[in-house]
Amino acid sequence: MIYTKTGDKGTTSLIGGTRVSKDDIRLEAYGTFDELSAFVAVLGDSEGVDAHEIEVFDRIQNNLLVLESCLALESQSSAEVSKYIPRLTEDDVTFLEHEIDAINAQLEPLKYLIIPGGNILSSRAHVCRTVCRRAERNLVRMGGEYEVDDVLRRFVNRLSDYFFVLSRYFMKKANVAEKPWKPAK
Repeated sequence: MIYTKTGDKGTTSLIGGTRVSKDDIRLEAYGTFDELSAFVAVLGDSEGVDAHEIEVFDRIQNNLLVLESCLALESQSSAEVSKYIPRLTEDDVTFLEHEIDAINAQLEPLKYLIIPGGNILSSRAHVCRTVCRRAERNLVRMGGEYEVDDVLRRFVNRLSDYFFVLSRYFMKKANVAEKPWKPAK
């Protein structure tokens, strides 16, 4: 059965059993990463995405679930419960850095701020970037109240960078010029 009715009064359980309000910053944080994962799925299901990109997106989505699990774990959770929760590592951060560097090597240096739009894949990558930045802000707010592993912060920061360079790459791949920001004078 999909419904349990345990959340009908506005509470839910963290991993470990503690019930918290559904507007708790921890739920806001991991819920926004869940939203990001759904947008990554939309991007990955889009026409024009190649096999390597899909492989990277799959790894990102798996890592997002790891990150969400870490954020949903009670801070006072027993060692018994927490040993079953996977963790992100420096290798996950390094993986994103390598992907960013490989994409960036194919792009012209950025000389101006760009406005999203002009290609659907690029636009979808920008949506992923902006949702990732919102999730990062929630993670930082959560870190003001609860312990947050520095690896999670670095991973999320690199992830938004990845989506930014990917958006530029999709524009190049489609042979569409980036739209420079032209502030009104």
